[in-house]
Amino acid sequence: MDQKRLFLAIAMSLAILLGYQYFVAPLMPKPPMAPVQTAAQVAAAANAEPPPVSGPPVPKTVPRVKIDAPRVRGSISLLGARLDDIVLTDYRETLAADSPFVRLLEPRSEEHPYYVQYGWTAAAGETVKVPDNETVWTASAETLTAKTPVTLSWDNGAGLTFKVELAIDNDYLFTVKQSVVNNGGQPVKLLPWSRIRRDYKPEVAGYYVLFEGLYGVADGTLKEMKYDDTKSEGDKKGGLAFDFTGTGGWAGITDKYWLAALIPDQAVPQTVNFRHIDDHGDRYQVDYLTQEPETVAPGATATLGSHVFAGAKLVHLLDRYQDQLGLPHFDKAVDFGWFYFLTKPIFYAIDYLYGLIGNFGLAIMVFTVFAKAVFFPLANYSYRSMSKMKLLAPKVAALKERFKDDPQKMQSEMMGLYKAEKVNPASGCLPMFVQIPVFFSLYKVIFVTIEMRQAPFFGWIHDLSVVDPTNIFNLFGLIPFDPSQFSTYLHLGVWPVIMGITMYCQQLLNPPPPDPVQARLFKFMPILFTFMMGNFPAGLVIYWSWNNTLSIGQQWLIMRRTKLDKPALARA
Repeated sequence: MDQKRLFLAIAMSLAILLGYQYFVAPLMPKPPMAPVQTAAQVAAAANAEPPPVSGPPVPKTVPRVKIDAPRVRGSISLLGARLDDIVLTDYRETLAADSPFVRLLEPRSEEHPYYVQYGWTAAAGETVKVPDNETVWTASAETLTAKTPVTLSWDNGAGLTFKVELAIDNDYLFTVKQSVVNNGGQPVKLLPWSRIRRDYKPEVAGYYVLFEGLYGVADGTLKEMKYDDTKSEGDKKGGLAFDFTGTGGWAGITDKYWLAALIPDQAVPQTVNFRHIDDHGDRYQVDYLTQEPETVAPGATATLGSHVFAGAKLVHLLDRYQDQLGLPHFDKAVDFGWFYFLTKPIFYAIDYLYGLIGNFGLAIMVFTVFAKAVFFPLANYSYRSMSKMKLLAPKVAALKERFKDDPQKMQSEMMGLYKAEKVNPASGCLPMFVQIPVFFSLYKVIFVTIEMRQAPFFGWIHDLSVVDPTNIFNLFGLIPFDPSQFSTYLHLGVWPVIMGITMYCQQLLNPPPPDPVQARLFKFMPILFTFMMGNFPAGLVIYWSWNNTLSIGQQWLIMRRTKLDKPALARA
């Protein structure tokens, strides 16, 4: 019957959607690595690029300018004028009180080099001595603070003084001014550039719902390239994986919670490039280069302003910078996904409730109540139909027995019975269809927003963004070993079990599927979903458990009040 196929298709689709991430995605083969080629350096001014980073190993001790801002600590290397030491003092690596603060940028001398750099390239035909990676700059102050900017300067000995002025606000935005003072007797043509360089491939979460890699907006369109894709494309094209010339936009490298992004002057035409550089290892770079050379006349000064964001991807902060700087889609630095139109409002709602309640777990539960209220009429209609179908189940069975040799007549009589009772057999699917986009949007909110990172609930849940730490397979920690290290199927916490119980109780209230195969499939659904949810963030499992509980209460009340009409009784 069409009804059977519909129920079966919905059940299987939901299982596939929820189970793909943990049951299929980890088993998918990795894409083959492209053969390595040497990156070509283009000499023409129109295709100029920042100079390569090469040379002898960087010494451990280099002159530095200290950074002491409200939310950032670190330093700037005067060797090569690199912003390469950023520590975020609002965030620690783990929940432990003595855990180190999160380090975003690291010097070239460390294990994971990751830095921002500014410089100049001489235009074609020019023989101008410009600063390079071994240039030692002079600083105007020892410390960069939110109230005290610092200017780095270097004299090339041929009449040109290069300067990089840096300022930082109270959060994570650096304002940068590159300038060249020409005290010589001839005009010079230069192309200012900026780049973010990551000299290693980081470990990524590997979830299909989360993007990590080279990221930005060009021509008003979001552009994202994973590390492997950047390497593959770059190796085909001499290192250059993507480029776009125009005005506006921003680009950088994003992690799950952290972002380093270049924000060029929105009115100056520039070329943005995503690169993979094979130089004794995988190196990834995002850079901007002005499209037209800047001519600096004798006695004149040329200046180019820009910004760089280096910090946590706080939603409201990104919104503020987007409005303040006129940036297109800067809020999408948070990977809200395809359901952006739904995911972001859900975040706003939960974040607002958190401001009132002070607990993100409770905020999620209150949000669930409001969401249930919005869809209350639809759910009522669905539960009323399902309740009538459950009451009609004996009569449907009698019709099947009476007309077992005449399927067409049996179908006709069943449809007549449903019509008389004003029952829609497919109405039970409506709440599921409504919940799926809300479920995935809430999943994204909990999984990708830093506001949810290390957010506690009650009891043993100290971080809503990670899985329930308890596990029934080691008797909740009584046995001193972690079975989940052998398989993700062997991790099942308290909250996933609670969710499974609520799902089973809700299933008892629903009418049994008419098809025996379908009925057996539905009996296994609570068990299947319990194991699936065992590896989902605890906040999402709490939402689903609470949502099921509310649904059970609503459905139970409707069942108590639902009665069959007398015409239907007579008909049966």
